[in-house]
Amino acid sequence: MTSVPKQVYVRNRSILIGCRQLACQHCGRKNGTVVAAHSNWHDLGGKGKAIKADDRYVAALCFKCHSDLDQGSKMTKDQRRSMWLAAHTRTIDRLVALNLWPAGVALPQ
Repeated sequence: MTSVPKQVYVRNRSILIGCRQLACQHCGRKNGTVVAAHSNWHDLGGKGKAIKADDRYVAALCFKCHSDLDQGSKMTKDQRRSMWLAAHTRTIDRLVALNLWPAGVALPQ
């Protein structure tokens, strides 16, 4: 029997704090409600039943966009995934460009 290697999750407060310094990477709002919205998909950061995805798999989203993403009533599953992925890519690019990505933490694949 082959065992599946256990996922090692990155937990890094600097990434979460960095996201709060950005505008929403979906709608552009910078209204004090922007937070790190973790991936809701196992294949993007390892989200599990009782565990958040790896901190490298976040998107800086305002309260409204984060709610729209998590509640899902306004978008299909594919639309939610596409929205999060685009915001995630912009978030990582902005954090790196602003030198807010923590040294020693590998970028997400």
